[in-house]
Amino acid sequence: MSLLPTLWNKTLISLLGLLLAAGPVLGQDGGPVSLAREYARKGEWLKAEALFEDLPGDVQLGANVLPDYLRTLLELKKYKDAEKLARKAVKRHPAEATFGLELGRVYTAAGDTAAARKQYEKVVAALTPEQVQPVAQEFQQRQLPRWAERSYLRGRALSKNEAEYSAQLVQLYTSIGQKEGVLKETLRLAEQDQQQLPFVRNMLQNALQTDADFDTLEKLLITRTQQQPEQAAWSELLLWLYLQRRDFSGALVQARALDRRQRTEGSKVMDLAAIAQRNKDYDTAIEGYQYVAKQYSGGQFYQLARQRLIAAREEQVRNTFPVDQAKLRALVADYQQLLTETGRTAQSAEVLRNLALLYAFQLDEKDKGMQLLQEVIDLPRADGQLVDEAKVALGDIYLLRAEPWEATLLYSQVEKSRKDSPLGYEAKLRNARLSYYAGDFKLAQSHLDILKLATSREIANDAMQLSLLIGDNTAMDTAGVALKDYAATELLVFQNKLPQAIQALDQLLTKYPGHALTDEAWFLKAQLQRRTGDYNSAVETLARITGNPKYDILSDDALFLMAEIEEQNRQDKVKAQELYTQLLTKHGGSIYAAEARKRVRKLRGETI
Repeated sequence: MSLLPTLWNKTLISLLGLLLAAGPVLGQDGGPVSLAREYARKGEWLKAEALFEDLPGDVQLGANVLPDYLRTLLELKKYKDAEKLARKAVKRHPAEATFGLELGRVYTAAGDTAAARKQYEKVVAALTPEQVQPVAQEFQQRQLPRWAERSYLRGRALSKNEAEYSAQLVQLYTSIGQKEGVLKETLRLAEQDQQQLPFVRNMLQNALQTDADFDTLEKLLITRTQQQPEQAAWSELLLWLYLQRRDFSGALVQARALDRRQRTEGSKVMDLAAIAQRNKDYDTAIEGYQYVAKQYSGGQFYQLARQRLIAAREEQVRNTFPVDQAKLRALVADYQQLLTETGRTAQSAEVLRNLALLYAFQLDEKDKGMQLLQEVIDLPRADGQLVDEAKVALGDIYLLRAEPWEATLLYSQVEKSRKDSPLGYEAKLRNARLSYYAGDFKLAQSHLDILKLATSREIANDAMQLSLLIGDNTAMDTAGVALKDYAATELLVFQNKLPQAIQALDQLLTKYPGHALTDEAWFLKAQLQRRTGDYNSAVETLARITGNPKYDILSDDALFLMAEIEEQNRQDKVKAQELYTQLLTKHGGSIYAAEARKRVRKLRGETI
């Protein structure tokens, strides 16, 4: 008869017995470990100690029991017992580097900082590559960032790779506010692996807060660019840095360098010029488009650069008050020359649309504008998106001609054909504004409630602003009598009837003294006065807002516009600098703060 089944049964019974015996010890509900932890949680340290003390030695030294047992002893100030227990754990588990940290904790609690430092040095010196990460993380959890740093640097030495643990060190330095370390390690990481640039930019954005921080980074990057001109990472980071500071001129230099290095035919410059144009830095946008059109005349972006160049010039002319009619006529000639070169095809549809809007809105030649837009709509093989954009523009001209029904018909067509797309939302916003102009605030709000959830942030923000304007001014006055007059005035502005709009605002301010719309009316009036070249009156009107704490909501808007008028229109650089500085002092969190700071530096003659 074989003895194997008997031996197997005996072994199985023994294992089951051990498991059953170990169950309560290892933490089953109601077991000694669980009960000891519960006592410790309640601060009943003597009871907890008694239970921990009765556990088998191997269990006491287990990773899931030792920290709680040591804490209990330390709370009871039994430092010698705690040291003895921790030493035993280190000796029993030499491969567990974190047990050495427990011994250091005991020394710290006992007030022996020299012994704690010596123990941590011993742990770090003995680290293996596999232990670096867990030990460093344990140091961080124990609020010992300098020892976490030393652990990572020890790991770097072991790996013989100067970029090893850079990402972890960046996060560590960021958490403790050590900006010098963040800069050093992010640049090291960017140099070693350009795939890490998104992470690097994110960490720099989190760590750098002041102008001085960005100045330091700029100097480091310029030095590295000069030392390593072949390293694209430095130009990429300088481009990002200048964009953060809204220094589009500086960013353009880096975009050119990257296009040359990467042979991207002006792609970087085109992107940068578009950003500059959106931020109303027309000089940089124009310079960028000119550069691409000249430098890459046979490239893929040539025609687009020519087209955007004229559009940027037009935008600049339209935003330089009073608008120069001769320059508008010159822009018409530029558009017509471009159409002569490219032909009136589906590819030039956007040029035709821009020319149409120039005729209709700036030169008051609505029939020419409508004719050109209809030409776009009828173009064979024209892109459907551009056709719908032309319909929206045609609707705008109908509204310009005081034909709202024709306008809403076209807007609604685009809403339907471009449902749940940015252009569809734009058409719905046009319909909402049309209802607003007509004084039908309930219908306008029904459109706006949908648009506030739009995927386009710009459209959602516009919808939110109009919705708030309606809500704030119909809460007490449900009929919205004053708001109807204000909305009718805004329609006059849209139709470019500026003198009539200013007159209507004066009537509104007289008719409804002290109304909640007063600051809105003054701000709009100042904008129109600037557009008509009456700069002195514009500044006086804005002072009504900035000088009255009751109108604090629009105070930063008014201050920025006053400063801009002083700088750009009245050419009073000293007064402009004073007003920008005042805005930064009073409204540091304003959306205008970054631009105001940039303009102050420029007015001081500093390089930006």
